[in-house]
Amino acid sequence: MPQVTAEPETRAPAPLLAMRGISKRFGPVQANRGVDLALGHGEVLGLLGENGAGKTTLMNILFGMYAPDAGSISVEGRRLDIRGPADALAAGIGMVHQHFHLVPRHTVLENLMVGRPGRGGRLDEEGARERLAQIAGRYGLHLDPDRPVSSLAVGEEQRLEIIKALFRGARILILDEPTSVLTPQETEGLFDAVRAMAKAGVGIVFISHKLNEVRAITDRVAVMRQGEMVATIANDETTTNRGLAELMCGRELTPPVKETTAPGPPLLVLDRVSVRGGTGRPVLADLSLEVRGGEILGIAGVSGNGQRELAELVAGVLQPSAGAILVDGRPVTRADPQTMRRHGVAHIPEDRIGAGLFSALPLSDSMILPLIRGKPFSRFGMLSRKAIDAFVTEQIGRYDIKATGPEVRTGTLSGGNLQKALLARELAGDPLVVVAAQPTRGLDVSAQEFVHRRFLDLRARGRAVVVISEDLEELFQITDRIAVMYEGRIIGILPTPEATVSRIGLLMTGIAEAA
Repeated sequence: MPQVTAEPETRAPAPLLAMRGISKRFGPVQANRGVDLALGHGEVLGLLGENGAGKTTLMNILFGMYAPDAGSISVEGRRLDIRGPADALAAGIGMVHQHFHLVPRHTVLENLMVGRPGRGGRLDEEGARERLAQIAGRYGLHLDPDRPVSSLAVGEEQRLEIIKALFRGARILILDEPTSVLTPQETEGLFDAVRAMAKAGVGIVFISHKLNEVRAITDRVAVMRQGEMVATIANDETTTNRGLAELMCGRELTPPVKETTAPGPPLLVLDRVSVRGGTGRPVLADLSLEVRGGEILGIAGVSGNGQRELAELVAGVLQPSAGAILVDGRPVTRADPQTMRRHGVAHIPEDRIGAGLFSALPLSDSMILPLIRGKPFSRFGMLSRKAIDAFVTEQIGRYDIKATGPEVRTGTLSGGNLQKALLARELAGDPLVVVAAQPTRGLDVSAQEFVHRRFLDLRARGRAVVVISEDLEELFQITDRIAVMYEGRIIGILPTPEATVSRIGLLMTGIAEAA
């Protein structure tokens, strides 16, 4: 009788990362519910979801910021007990947050060596330089080790954060909204580095609301909705951005349409305006700008080139040291926020909490503060809580703000709902001019479309809208013209149909080629 030899059992190799059954609750909110996520060696995995879908909580659990209520985490088949970021780093898990964690007065090399003593507890500068050179050569992430961080551009700071994670041995890298502050050229440089890291076997989780970029750089896309993982699909199966967006939202989306309109007379004019900063140096220099009724003007530029100061100037927060401001043909003298509001200017600041709303206050107080001196909210110095609550309740319904009522604490609202509350407050007086700084930063597709509809409604009614954004895709979608700022100046203005990403990107780096 012939001897039968059993075939040896073959097992698929363990994924680089496996998260299984992850659950996390914060009070009454179930942030994650039985979530599974796998990441392969050298894979770039896109992680998508609306605001509040649970993706940030999931990644914070992976990086040790939160402890899961249930579930397990394994790296290459070895189960981990991650009790904090130090455990995650020791396991080869790194995370680059939206807000960088660098010491500005230290050099690139010093930032890398912080908390990394060599033999005998001494800092190993020679070894650190060698390791930095290796990372630069392998992934194309070049930085001068002796430059102070305070001298780095935003894209270079992000590069340093990535180098820092690799310097500490990261094999799994979480990138949270990594392109939100980059020029198109910087984004391409980042993608080159991501591809090089993936080729070297690093697994990368790429979190972004920019669906074009997700489709351009990822191998697979994982989609979360209401704390659950609803789909994981290969990139080549994702046919359109709209399909991905509807998967995230769980419903069909109808994008807003920009109708053809004839612009009206200028509603906002800045005539050779300059503004000096705290050191006496100009932060806006000889800046001229005109925005007509029925027009949306986009302002593009790398962060820190005067965009915030431009918004605060128009809002009356900053005063010009030279030049003139006109609203609806009327010169504005000695402007302050209340004066500009009386002239019909509304301001949506980029800082939703702090400059916009106040997290510790009830929503009713946050939404009424700039309006509190007028009727019907106060009379003879006495507040009318009835009128205030009625106004806020009406806006909650009109703008679909997810809040239990006017008394809810402002800080408990999600980013999208905070932005809706800001919009509701600023548009309540039917302003002539709206200046919105980074109005959709960090918002999901559904919330972005809500904001864009409101701007297009204003445009259709003959109002002037200025949208300051570092998201070029947003500017190309809704604007009529795009102005580019560089070092406090407008160096080019292009009709949006004639603009290209590469041309705007070059202007953002200071190469003036548009009149």
